[in-house]
Amino acid sequence: MAERTVGGKTTGAATERKSVYRYGYRHSPDQDAGAPVRRPVVVVGAGPVGLAAAIDLGRRGIPVVLIDDADRIGEGSRGICWAKRTLEIFDRLGVGEKLVAQGVTWKLGKLYHGDELVFSFDLQPEAGHKMPAFINLQQFYVEAALVERAEEIEAVEIRWKNRLTGIEQHNDHVRLTIDTPDGPYVLDADWLIAADGARSTARDLLGLSFSGVTFEDKFLIADIRMAADFPTERRFWFDPSFHAGQSALMHRQPDNIWRIDLQLGPDADVAEEQKPERVTARLKRMLGDRPFELEWVSIYRFNCRRLDRFVHGRVLFVGDAAHQVSPFGARGANSGIQDAENLAWKLAAVIKGEAGAALIATYETERIQAADENIAHSTRSTDFIAPHSEAERDLRDAVLALAGQAEFARRMINSGRLSVATVYDSSLVVPDEDAFAGPARLGAPLPDAPVRRRDGRDGFLLETLGDGFTLLAMDGEAPVAPPAGIALAAIGDEVRDVAGVVAARLDATPGAVYLLRPDQHLCGRWRQFDAGKVAAARDRVLAAGAGLS
Repeated sequence: MAERTVGGKTTGAATERKSVYRYGYRHSPDQDAGAPVRRPVVVVGAGPVGLAAAIDLGRRGIPVVLIDDADRIGEGSRGICWAKRTLEIFDRLGVGEKLVAQGVTWKLGKLYHGDELVFSFDLQPEAGHKMPAFINLQQFYVEAALVERAEEIEAVEIRWKNRLTGIEQHNDHVRLTIDTPDGPYVLDADWLIAADGARSTARDLLGLSFSGVTFEDKFLIADIRMAADFPTERRFWFDPSFHAGQSALMHRQPDNIWRIDLQLGPDADVAEEQKPERVTARLKRMLGDRPFELEWVSIYRFNCRRLDRFVHGRVLFVGDAAHQVSPFGARGANSGIQDAENLAWKLAAVIKGEAGAALIATYETERIQAADENIAHSTRSTDFIAPHSEAERDLRDAVLALAGQAEFARRMINSGRLSVATVYDSSLVVPDEDAFAGPARLGAPLPDAPVRRRDGRDGFLLETLGDGFTLLAMDGEAPVAPPAGIALAAIGDEVRDVAGVVAARLDATPGAVYLLRPDQHLCGRWRQFDAGKVAAARDRVLAAGAGLS
């Protein structure tokens, strides 16, 4: 059980400042076993990504040991923007509703050139989704909720103050050396998930390095406590009067906390710019005489880079340990959570003997596709926000000047394309035999929609899906009996498409069926049910597409 501390004092108040959650070190029997104990999965790193991976595996019945070298969370708010797809994953893991209730919900963005509004955009213009487009919520709150959820799962054990110091690769396992307050011990793992962040110890121990770019421009990030009636929206400025020649970003968080990012340029003195009096002066130019308090200040540079491979023998890299992107667009933590989801069901299937180890290779294939998309978007954002030459700046300013009147110019503006789920283009997707329209896409997560259960309760489509392979069937003349190992979610009698939104989003006709992977990505669809085709599609996924067509 965690203690919540504020300024060294224990408190239960959710709105107190500088929240820190502390977790006690516990001596494990594995430390006294004599010979190394062998565990199916060890996860290193108790951030959001590592916790999500451990929870997902634990819910699938896979025993997990999660180690972290700290015994606390709450060092600044860090990541704050959580996207719709990530919230849907959190909901499946059992914390989505809690986090949405705790966070600040938003979907509107506004972009300014100078002090003039150029245009606004709505990230979720349609209704009928359980989860909002985004919430803003400090990372320590997300981590605390995930730790609490992990503690409810018998298969998950968290070991705080356990620091990874050695990795020895073997054909069928890895041997880990772990340091603790009681001294080091050795632990064997069939698989190691490295979720230990941008400064990954696991990556260093294996001698791995990133390929990509580090941008020279520096950015100030500040969280301030301020009572303000600004609307709940994303505000981004190019060349505002309060910060001439640079960019600025503002977001609302819970507890009267506001996130402000200010571009400083490549020549900024890091030590000077973090001094409270200098930060305060900059913020006063932006906010005027409105009172505020500094909560957290940091300076960063963009990285757009990744490992060449995410799978190294029995060591599997996820999140910032595998790839890094700029914070504009909220692609870092959200992409990491989606890494964890992609990996968890595949690793569980391999451990249970339902699939061969080749399935793990598709984790690398699909999530490298996602990483490359994120890196490309982040690089283009950075190039637009911080042009490298006068010619690039002139082009950017011309685009901004035209954007108020011209749609094509608005499409060219890039203040950070916001995080969306990747549409996988891999061998795990069965090509359509029939034509389908609508927003549902093969390789993408199934779009949510409102439904009504037979007992009259209103709900949402994604809530009707389980953690395994699921066949979603639209009501038709012929009964649907999925092959063994595939659950059925039927739209018609038990669950009703009362508003017709399910049919519209799936381009569904009576009798149409849709095969969903355990991560809710659509991997096959047919106008009429054919048990053989459905079974072959599921087998294609579990065989990682090897030799199948």
